[in-house]
Amino acid sequence: MYIHQTNDWPNFTWDKDLIEPKLIKISNVAGFLEGKLSAIGFNVQQQAAVEALTYDIVSSSEIEGVVLNSDQVRSSVARRMGVHITNETEPSHYVEGVVEMMLDAVNNYSKPLTDERLFAWHNCLFPTRRSGMEQINVAMYRLDPMAVVSGTFGREKVHYQAPSAESVPAEMQKFIEWFNSTSTPQNYIKSAIAHFWFVSIHPFDDGNGRISRAIADMALSQAGNSTLRYFSISRQINKEKRKYYDILEKCQKGSCDITAWIEWYLDCMLRAIEGAEEMLSSILNKAIFWQNHSQVVLNDRQKTILNIYLDGYVGKLTAKKWAKLSKVSIDTAARDIKYLSDIGVLVAQQGRFRNVAYGIQISKDVILTPCPDGED
Repeated sequence: MYIHQTNDWPNFTWDKDLIEPKLIKISNVAGFLEGKLSAIGFNVQQQAAVEALTYDIVSSSEIEGVVLNSDQVRSSVARRMGVHITNETEPSHYVEGVVEMMLDAVNNYSKPLTDERLFAWHNCLFPTRRSGMEQINVAMYRLDPMAVVSGTFGREKVHYQAPSAESVPAEMQKFIEWFNSTSTPQNYIKSAIAHFWFVSIHPFDDGNGRISRAIADMALSQAGNSTLRYFSISRQINKEKRKYYDILEKCQKGSCDITAWIEWYLDCMLRAIEGAEEMLSSILNKAIFWQNHSQVVLNDRQKTILNIYLDGYVGKLTAKKWAKLSKVSIDTAARDIKYLSDIGVLVAQQGRFRNVAYGIQISKDVILTPCPDGED
């Protein structure tokens, strides 16, 4: 029996004694990350939010096998948020639509969720009214039965059978009323339930996973009462994709006690927050570097090349590469590097005498060593 066929559907329950400690831990870890970013400055917070949202959009699509160009997504997100980034890339119309959907969810989190809003999001995902080569119904609820199936023809495995198409409008009305209700707590549990409930209804022909994660992100923005978030739960879900589908299937075949789903979702969120510093490493390194070297006298050329490397440029930091990037002679590049070494901005690494590679002294204990690109 599927969960929507039980008598208790959709009155979900969970073990509060198991869940409450996880909520407290997430709040503490998220608060620590926010505090660290706020100490560095508002611009860094904005850049971090752009990066987290970029990962969220790219990863949510990747979970469903849709590969987006991350540079295009980042450029679209940054432009819409009014944040300047290096190496801007012109996004495709499709990327613009997907970004528009996600930004509507997180920026307009206080606005009510409606059928029309969900239809607009669905249209953003399928502007050609096709999923791959197949034509689908877009910006409307499905008209046909829906099952989650895997395997080759003749060996299919049914993982889940969604509610009938005829019942979808009524199911969605209940969901939307719950989501918009002032009596529904604005917390991380709401995000977990919203994700599970929506994807269990499976109201569209396609795109249900991506829209469910957008709704979950909207609930996270409500929980934090902020449009800025510095971690990506979709990125973490993508890393744990098999477990994600396994726990969904397990809970969709059980009772309305969804403790196991909420527990996994919150643990996944915790891992996402704990992994945020890795995701935001280039932004944090750059901010900390300029904070620590704010009194150092540098010319515009030196600032520009240092920023190129701090932004994640792939290639050794050598006099030869410095000269190429800054369009100056090797002698001028060598003088720049010697000066920066003398004042402790650059640190010589191992290498040939005439082509020594350098690391950037981010802080007293951290040296950034640019990744080699195969060139000398």
